[in-house]
Amino acid sequence: MNTSVLRKVDATHAPSVPHQRSVSPDGEVPDDDIVAELCAALFSLLGRKDQRRQAEQYLRGLLTTRGRKSIRNIAAHLGRPGLEQSLHHFVASSTWDWQPLRGALAGYLEHTIAPQAWVIQPMHIPKAGKYSVGVDEQFAPHLGQVVRGQQVIGAWLASPTVSAPVNWRMVLPESWVNDPERRARAEVPERTAPESAEECAVSVALQMARLWNIPRRPAVLDLRRCDVGAAARSLASGGVPFLARISPSSPLSVADPALPGHRAGPLPARRILELLKGMRVPAAWYDPAQPHLPRASWAAKVPVALPGPLGGTPRRLFLLGEWTDPGRPPSALWLTSLPRVPAASLVRTAKLADRVERDCDDIGERAGLRDFAGRSFRGWHRHMTLASVAHAAIALHAAEYGPRQAGRLIGA
Repeated sequence: MNTSVLRKVDATHAPSVPHQRSVSPDGEVPDDDIVAELCAALFSLLGRKDQRRQAEQYLRGLLTTRGRKSIRNIAAHLGRPGLEQSLHHFVASSTWDWQPLRGALAGYLEHTIAPQAWVIQPMHIPKAGKYSVGVDEQFAPHLGQVVRGQQVIGAWLASPTVSAPVNWRMVLPESWVNDPERRARAEVPERTAPESAEECAVSVALQMARLWNIPRRPAVLDLRRCDVGAAARSLASGGVPFLARISPSSPLSVADPALPGHRAGPLPARRILELLKGMRVPAAWYDPAQPHLPRASWAAKVPVALPGPLGGTPRRLFLLGEWTDPGRPPSALWLTSLPRVPAASLVRTAKLADRVERDCDDIGERAGLRDFAGRSFRGWHRHMTLASVAHAAIALHAAEYGPRQAGRLIGA
């Protein structure tokens, strides 16, 4: 962005980004106070003392074991006889439910990091073999290619300085759901149906709204390859506000009779923004890769309607466009159900996806998000829950949110 645009941004409206330490793959272990507080807040929900002890052992193993965070490597690192069998049973065969722990983690982060959004982000886990749950040749939309492995969707609580995953859903293609042998081997629940990555993204947000007692933040997600109207209706019916990336060709109608294009009927989203680029305002934001260097772009927010009958579609929708170069077409387009949030603030909310992507790369590998070596559906979900706690501990340490800071935020 050229400096003339930067000069037009009022500095009083630029986002404030506190200091954050960088995290390397072999970075320092989080403060023990942070780990202890997470253990107390979350693992007290486990019904048995041995489960609480094993959960803490697994978490500390994830945080301190170098290399792949498999159960075998964790047990070898901790060096306790019989621990591998004990941890394997705890993750793969025990009876504890991962959903209460995920909800408790979300509640903890709600009080500590003041999240601004639920960022729904895909992740590819390279994996071979036939019987590990969900492994297949699949198209990964975020990679733009067919890859072999597991396709999963994570829901992250995100602020400008820190993010952590709190919920997960695996994309199970028809080749898996319709194969009784593989389903039985991986213990996939009978009610599980095939879903696309975009359907999984909507489902994981709806699940959080339905099951967890946390504030409903805007769900930031990518709907460029799906039926935007169906997804918008599902999110609206579940009471989840959203900011969804859409294709430039998505058909929309200008909803305000006073605006150009209102009488034209459905138009491609990009065309609407080209007609109404006079509504653009400067938007200041920060790139997580360079958090102390302010960036700016242009943004416009236009009231729109989805084509076809209302049928549960949210009554007030807005098209958001961002221009990194005001002389070219918009660089990104979103559809949102947030009527009172200014365009510049919405752009900053959308940029939280960059925060999540960076944290997933910098911290997720260290926390073991891609390291589950087992085959079962339940084992994968339990590992991802504990790896998410490990990710949160590292992220809070890097952002300098210890228990003392958390206490101040909770009491604020």
